[in-house]
Amino acid sequence: MTKARPILSTSVGENQGVFHARDWVNFVAISLIWGASFLFIDIGLDAFEPGLITWIRVASGAAVLALFPKSRTPIDREDLPRIVVLSLVWVAVPFTLFPVSQQWINSAVAGMLNGGMPIFAAIIATLMLRTPPRGIHRAGLLIGFAGVVAISLPSIGEGSSQAIGVALVLLAVACYGLAVNIAAPIQQRYGSLPVMMRMLAFASLWTLPYALIGLPESTWSWSSFLAVEAAGSIGTGVAFVIMGWLVGSVGSTRASFSTYVIPVVALVLGVVFRSDTVAPIALVGTVLVITGAVLASRREA
Repeated sequence: MTKARPILSTSVGENQGVFHARDWVNFVAISLIWGASFLFIDIGLDAFEPGLITWIRVASGAAVLALFPKSRTPIDREDLPRIVVLSLVWVAVPFTLFPVSQQWINSAVAGMLNGGMPIFAAIIATLMLRTPPRGIHRAGLLIGFAGVVAISLPSIGEGSSQAIGVALVLLAVACYGLAVNIAAPIQQRYGSLPVMMRMLAFASLWTLPYALIGLPESTWSWSSFLAVEAAGSIGTGVAFVIMGWLVGSVGSTRASFSTYVIPVVALVLGVVFRSDTVAPIALVGTVLVITGAVLASRREA
């Protein structure tokens, strides 16, 4: 009888040196795609209720991944519990929380707060591996987080009504920090496609009831539908495959540093397309965010 593998375990990346060219391509792609997803959600909220947005994103992502033959690669039954947990903490819960939170905060703020995910990923990885980030990686973590705070403070300070939205985003980000850690071993074992496709398929079931509840309150809009569809097909389907590659290659903590660039993308798109205001301190924050991401890519000890 095969011994069950523990769900709450992690592993280091296959590449512990300086990022390869492919790692950098994946790093930048994730930053751009997920940075734009907050704008797409904001546009989706013009017509759709949060639950419907979440389900369209998740179901579209699952449908895209199902098109690839490799996504149907068999997975051992003892690894299915880990995939079920991932479907909750990496998809169903945070994907529900983000559109709900963006009813109180704008897309730029949501994207900025998402940049704090490496903090949670590093803390959880430290607990699992008992190996805290050191030296230049610790510096990158602190500098990048300082940038996220600098970008976020002006918007958060606009009113106490934003506190609920901020709290929901931080809860979603904490889920991401756990998910990238427990995803590393199973992704390295099977590759991205079979893991991500099953994870999204499970999550589409968990999020369907909330979508049905919000359906009567939603209206039809092509712009909202296309925005949410883009967030699903590209921002969920394609992006999860890319993130899976990155986690397997460089490890969960360094892969999570890609979220430090997301606030920059979300900020720019929010200003250009949704007329969000930008405080001078936020511009300083963008420099700190990029600096932290660069330091995070350096060779591991």
